[in-house]
Amino acid sequence: MDFKMSYMAEEWSLKMPKGLDLEVSHHPVTMKSVVNLIIAMERLKTSKSEPVLSTDFQDENLLSIMLESIVEEHSVIERTGAPPQFTSRDEIECTVTDSQKRSLVLVQSSMELHAVMLQGGSDDRKVHLNMSTYAHPTPIAETRPVALGIKGTNLYLSCHEDDDKPTLHLEEVTDKNSLTRISAESDMVRFLFYKRDTGLSISTLMSVRCPNWYISTAQDDDQVVEVCQETAPRYRSFNIQRQS
Repeated sequence: MDFKMSYMAEEWSLKMPKGLDLEVSHHPVTMKSVVNLIIAMERLKTSKSEPVLSTDFQDENLLSIMLESIVEEHSVIERTGAPPQFTSRDEIECTVTDSQKRSLVLVQSSMELHAVMLQGGSDDRKVHLNMSTYAHPTPIAETRPVALGIKGTNLYLSCHEDDDKPTLHLEEVTDKNSLTRISAESDMVRFLFYKRDTGLSISTLMSVRCPNWYISTAQDDDQVVEVCQETAPRYRSFNIQRQS
């Protein structure tokens, strides 16, 4: 380490403005210290303040350059230290059917969604969803975060753990503005699902809060919509049709 720092100090000295020399009085103990030193030297080389050979260049000028580096570093830490956020982009109305062509129906008595094979003339029972799409703070290939609300209500699908097992719920959201920006570290991520397209209008919906748990329907008709893992004998693919 001593040899490396001596070599680096010598290299930096050669790059210093004429009339100035660099002496490292002690070895930086962290990489952060080394980076701060490099930034300060680069600022000194490119500084638009008093020329270093000018008689007006004083210790205060050098101190100012050093402090600019510290302030800039502090600002970067503050900006990058904030938790990433999911930001709502747009909202579309859509209908959803599973791979067995069953529609989602709201059962008011139990506040559940069921997958039901509707007969002719009963299409008015199917729910329409307002699907809000989000910009992901750290994008995942081929997925888009979405929130799913039942049109004409304040009910949104959510996924969180009950007795250590992920479960699907319908929750009332009285302040829909609370879903505009969702911190990746907040409990509100329970309302978000990763929509992954696997074919033309065919998608899976995986919980953001509980990774590898998917919205799914049972093999039997008129059963509750739940979340499951990939190995479960349930249907996880949905046909999501945008409504004009």
